[in-house]
Amino acid sequence: MADIPSASNAPPGRKPRAHRMSTRIDFTPMVDLGFLLITFFMLTTSLAKPSLMALVMPDDSGPDKQDIQASKCLTLILGAHDQVYWYAGLDDRQPDSTDFSNAGIRQVILNSMQQVNRKWGLELHKDPKSGLEKQGSMLYVLIKPEPGSRYRNLVDALDEMAICGVRYYTIM
Repeated sequence: MADIPSASNAPPGRKPRAHRMSTRIDFTPMVDLGFLLITFFMLTTSLAKPSLMALVMPDDSGPDKQDIQASKCLTLILGAHDQVYWYAGLDDRQPDSTDFSNAGIRQVILNSMQQVNRKWGLELHKDPKSGLEKQGSMLYVLIKPEPGSRYRNLVDALDEMAICGVRYYTIM
């Protein structure tokens, strides 16, 4: 509330001088209004929902295991300090190393995909979303996280599978 001063303190016989009145504004209603608005917007807004990554795990009741040719495989080993070690095939050769940049693991996957496409051609498959027939690579990627790798590295590797369009990949 605003306060208004009462009588003036002018000496007798003198004309009272006009004093400026000091105003004091009480901000309590303004603070109450602010808290009401904050509460209203907090209750009416929708919070960000966590996004989930769909991961299909095979059943034990499914068909028998199939043998895969080593020339169709790429093995990624997720190491410590955001390093990725990779080699073509299934046997433990001397792996090369790269990182998670666009010029790193993505180029390795795309180059392996081109090599498999040159040797084995493209495979016809139905797109699960649209149901249309599409052609895709027969590259199989084996992802092996080491104990020193972070969970983020695995998520980044799975993101690269989606970006590059790899249909067959396995986490070991």
